[in-house]
Formats: sequence, C-alpha cells, structure tokens
Amino acid sequence: MTKIPVRHIDLLDTTLRDGEQTQGVSFTPDEKVNIAKALLHKLNVDRIEIASANVSAGEKSAVSTINEWAAGRDLLDRIEVLGFVDNDRSVDWIVETGGKTLNLLTKGSEKHCWTQLGKTLDQHVADIHRTIEYAFKRGLKVNMYLEDWSNGFKDNPDYVYGLLNAMQGSGISRYLLPDTLGVMCPDEVYASIGEMISRYPDRKFDFHPHNDYGLGTANVMAAVKAGVNAVHCTVNCLGERAGNASLAEVAVVLRDKMGMHLSINEEHIFDISKMVENFSGKWIAANMPIVGTDVFTQTAGIHADGDRKGGLYESILRPERFDRKRTYALGKMSGKASLIKNLEQLDLSLSDENLKKVLQRIVELGDLKQTITEDDIPFIIADVLESKDYNHVR
Repeated sequence: MTKIPVRHIDLLDTTLRDGEQTQGVSFTPDEKVNIAKALLHKLNVDRIEIASANVSAGEKSAVSTINEWAAGRDLLDRIEVLGFVDNDRSVDWIVETGGKTLNLLTKGSEKHCWTQLGKTLDQHVADIHRTIEYAFKRGLKVNMYLEDWSNGFKDNPDYVYGLLNAMQGSGISRYLLPDTLGVMCPDEVYASIGEMISRYPDRKFDFHPHNDYGLGTANVMAAVKAGVNAVHCTVNCLGERAGNASLAEVAVVLRDKMGMHLSINEEHIFDISKMVENFSGKWIAANMPIVGTDVFTQTAGIHADGDRKGGLYESILRPERFDRKRTYALGKMSGKASLIKNLEQLDLSLSDENLKKVLQRIVELGDLKQTITEDDIPFIIADVLESKDYNHVR
C-alpha cells in the first residue's frame, strides 16, 4: 500500500461564492462581511473565495468592505474573487474593490469551449492571455479554473493538456480543477489528478468537488491521496445543486483519517455552521456529520449504559473538539443509564425504585411520540412521584 506523504493541506472555503449559488440563498452585504471575518479570524481557513465579479452593486460593496478589513490585518492575500475571460472588466472590478487575487474561469472541456463560447482552443487561449496580461498589469495574482475539467479530461484529455501547455510560463499561481457537475468517483479523481500532477509536476493544483453523488468528501480524500495540496469546500455543503464538499467533514476526515496538517480551529466549526445556517435560511439536517443537532446524541439505552461503564460508544469524534456536548435521548428506547446520564447533568439522583417509575413514564411518553428533553425531567418526576393532579407532560 502506497504511503501518503503527511503535509499541510490548504482549505479554500467558497461559501460566499459557490455557496451563494445555492437556490434561494442571497447573503446581504453585512452577512457576507460577518461570514468572511468568522472564516478567516475565528476558524482560520487558509483562503476564502468571496464573490463572482460584476454581480451587483451590493456585492461590490461587500467585497470592498471585506478587503478593507482584511488589508488592515495582513489577510488580503487569503481572499480571492472569481472572474471571467472578459479582457479588463473582471480585473477592473476586483481592483476597484481592493482585491489582490483573480480566480479566472476558463473552459476546461472542449465541449464547453466550442458549444458555449463558439471558439477553438487557440482562440480561447488568446483571450485568456489577454485577460491574464491585463491582470498582471493591474497588480493581481491569477489562479485559473478549468471549468468542467472532470468531463473535459474524460472526453478529450488532449484538449486539457493543450490548454495547460499554452499556459506554460504565463505566471498562473494555481490551477483549480473542478468536478463541475459532481460526476466523478474517488477512483476517477485519483487517476485523473495523478495524471495531471505526473505530467505537470512543477504546477500547483487545487481540487474543487461537488456532491451530486454524495461523494464530495470521499473525492477530496482521493485528490489529496493523488497529491493536491489544496481543496475547496463550503460551510454546510452549500453550493450549486447538491452543493460542494462540507467544510466540517473535509477538515475532520483529512485530520483523522489521513493525518494531514490543517490550519483551522475545530472548536469554531459548529458556531460558524449555525451562523451560515441562519443567514442562508437553509436548515441543515439533524444527522449531518459534525454539525447536525443529533450527531452527538445517543438514543439506545445500551449505548448510554456502555458509555457510563467505560465510554464504549465514544470515538475520536468527541463533541468537545467542536465545543459541543454529548447528550442522551429520552424516549421509548431509553434505559436506566439514559435517565441516570440526564439526572447527572441536572445534579439530581433517585432511588432505584423511583428511577424505575420515572423511566416507565418516559417510555410511555415515548410510545405516544412525545418529545422529551432534559428540561422535562423535573416535571416528570413531579408527575410520577409527587402529585397525581399535576401533569406537565401529557
């Protein structure tokens, strides 16, 4: 088995660009500024992509504010904006907002180049060079997206090679390889990126996944295994269609399963997830890994019993890593240990006889599909043990 070199992996968060392409999501300028500050200052993401050029006046104002804030903290080189092969238009927009890095969207597949632009590779390359030269003249750093690269490489790798060969010596800092339609599986990612790195060993490649097959995080692992040193993700898996790879999943998997070094502060993953959830209006699933409401809750009584006797149902994914707490659900599947765990949180205790009575009441309520929380316990105790006339939970 090939040993994967342990190294630092950059995370580029594109919540404010690709994430905002989620249907129904539109961040206000103030929301964009607050998310950007949280990503860079609290979470310490390596890079953030904050907008597409030429979108709106509000977008331009938000980008200007973010760049001004970042410049005062020596963070401007970690902020990037997507722009287009449009000679000077995108470049001027980015410069006017105080930005320093252009992520230039080029056509990474022959089909896109010919069908959407109506141009040959040579014509597209000429347009790219004009935009790049102008960007350098205005003092920007340039990274280059190969849009639809996953299909382009599968259908006609010579087109992709021709595009990269034409960029030799052009001054591009990074080549960003997107699985634009989320069609790749891990084996395809590993083979395709491996071939790119083998052919162009001196160039820096990022991988930009999408999650259409639910393989976003797995594909990130394959890309890192193949040799990339930077991957893209979004908070709460926001993005076009099924979204991008989840930042929370990517960060934890790269650390725990691949031993990679990352810059991010895990203890802020959850609170930033909640911020984005509230601003976006896209509620995350209760069972979404790392950030879902229920993912650190044990329901089966046997799990609570095992944890109480020796942490048998705990793993390296401890809630404390993310400034969260483990909880034990109460309902028809609860056992004595589930109730005891909840009583301990309330600094309460019951005799064995009373414990059985309260547990029986909890199971009965569970059978009635009642939701029972830790806050209900004192009232249930009162119902069962003190007053037959007072019923807080029905």
